[in-house]
Amino acid sequence: MSTPETATARLTRLLTMVPWLVNRQGIDTEQAAAELGITVEQLDTDLRLLYLCGYGQMPDELIDAQWENGRVFVTNADTIARPLRLGRDEALTLMVGLRALAAVPGLGERDAIERAMAKLEEATGASAEAAARVEVAISEGVEAGLLSDARRAVEGHRRVHLRYLVPSRDESTERDVDPMRVVNLDAKWYLEGWCHRAQDTRLFRMDRIEALEVLDVDGTPPPQAELRDLDAGTFTPRADDTLVTLRLGQGAAWVADYYPVETVETAPDGTSLTVTLRTADTLWLRRLVWRLGGHGTVVAPAELAASVTEGATAALAAYGVEPATGAGG
Repeated sequence: MSTPETATARLTRLLTMVPWLVNRQGIDTEQAAAELGITVEQLDTDLRLLYLCGYGQMPDELIDAQWENGRVFVTNADTIARPLRLGRDEALTLMVGLRALAAVPGLGERDAIERAMAKLEEATGASAEAAARVEVAISEGVEAGLLSDARRAVEGHRRVHLRYLVPSRDESTERDVDPMRVVNLDAKWYLEGWCHRAQDTRLFRMDRIEALEVLDVDGTPPPQAELRDLDAGTFTPRADDTLVTLRLGQGAAWVADYYPVETVETAPDGTSLTVTLRTADTLWLRRLVWRLGGHGTVVAPAELAASVTEGATAALAAYGVEPATGAGG
């Protein structure tokens, strides 16, 4: 089964296709499809979409595409070939983004950023004054030296030694990591690399790195190391992670929205949800169920349900409270 085409990929092709066809009026449909690297069926689908596109809603503001008798004609598409001009808000947004990029410690190619900023300031004038009043704090929560050392390790392919705080276990761990990239996601910095302790790719929040030492050791990741797809967020469950089933009462229904669950089933009476999710570390999940205060129950696996029950029983015993019956909740 072929992978579905993303909207970004299709938009990129359409933006390339229009001026290409405008300069090749009457080109044969099969030849056009072959040179564009698509099928004739896909070309037909794209042309039907272009027929509805333009800079307005009136007929004379829409692209005119005709492809009858095996030849393609695209007209009324001159506006797409005109150089785009940035509006005031767009220019300001771009300038703030460049300032944020320039604020990243250890970043190279600053000359290119400064040249782009100078051109924008010259072209926009008043927008430059507005951008100058914006304070950028992209490294908030992370020491500049730590971020700079991490980037230097990535660029130099050097292994790093970390002392990393694991909040779910409230402990610091020592580990060697072959860094692969430094990335900012949702206003937080992460170091991704091959962790020799876990023998797998791991994503480390940099505000939880207590110490980082760049070693004089080659840090090239092994062939099996793969960068995670972060489009959906920082948490990416794996097929071999533990599959957990939870039953959630109305007071814990928010869990289904807050965490990346795989399935959600609503009870016939609407009073509870049954969800499944995957995790490589069940310690945080035990704490979650305890925090739900009886509104959440572990259905499977049985060993996790027993562990949750034992922990809850021990906590209640410390307060002299007799636990209620029921496993995993």
